[in-house]
Amino acid sequence: MERPRALARFLEASEDVVEVRIARARGSTPREAGAVMHVAAGGVRGTIGGGQLEYMVIDEARSLLAQGGDGRAMDIPLGPEIGQCCGGRVEITLTRMDAAARSAALAAAEAEFAAAPQVLIFGAGHVGRALAETLSLLPLRTRLIDQRGEELERATDAVERVHTVLPEAEVAHVPPGSAFVVTTHEHSLDFLITAEALARGDAAYVGMIGSKTKRVSFERWCRDEGRGIAAGALVCPIGAEGRGDKRPAVIAAFVAAEILGRLAAVGEGLPAGGAARAPKGD
Repeated sequence: MERPRALARFLEASEDVVEVRIARARGSTPREAGAVMHVAAGGVRGTIGGGQLEYMVIDEARSLLAQGGDGRAMDIPLGPEIGQCCGGRVEITLTRMDAAARSAALAAAEAEFAAAPQVLIFGAGHVGRALAETLSLLPLRTRLIDQRGEELERATDAVERVHTVLPEAEVAHVPPGSAFVVTTHEHSLDFLITAEALARGDAAYVGMIGSKTKRVSFERWCRDEGRGIAAGALVCPIGAEGRGDKRPAVIAAFVAAEILGRLAAVGEGLPAGGAARAPKGD
């Protein structure tokens, strides 16, 4: 999934760009029909599967940029003759992008991004930031939420950040099937946000950092507060498959796997990566 902001920066910085699109895929291929890559003289965004196929297509796209012309087509067998063993075949279109095509590409990226499963991470500490960075590589819309602006500033520009005095209020602002990960600096705030997420009843994943003891404390807190919340869907501790490895990056990797597993289990899945082309302007 192409991030709209990253694509916009790439297109703004590139005077001439070729859009590469898999028009048809037959048999075993590294990417599906609709997969898109953008090629400029000084850079590339996206991928059509890597390997020798991608090298060949990048060369052809840059040849188009150098020699002129509006577009070309390629029909490539993915066999020993090009040094790949997928065994399938791809038909590829190369199109020099005009202003309308650039607008269409950005619109398609925006639509795909808007439709992606959403993940809210509460708490911009070490684990929250590591998880946000890990998920930023995946076709998900992830937001890192905290009351502490200085902690949010420590995240990289790849992370969408939300600075708010009422993080628990953000729980209501995402569609059904979203995922919630609670890793704040206060147990009481963890409990409040987790309770709000579970109370929705439609989350794909609700996880809270902590231990089995913290889970028991949360369930007791729910009873004491009179919250009729079933905590059976809660994942706590998160990243338990890490077998106690407490390094933030390791926890993040296992939590990312948990989230992807839950999204697949509830049928949300992930965008295929071949967003439909937005209509061209006149």
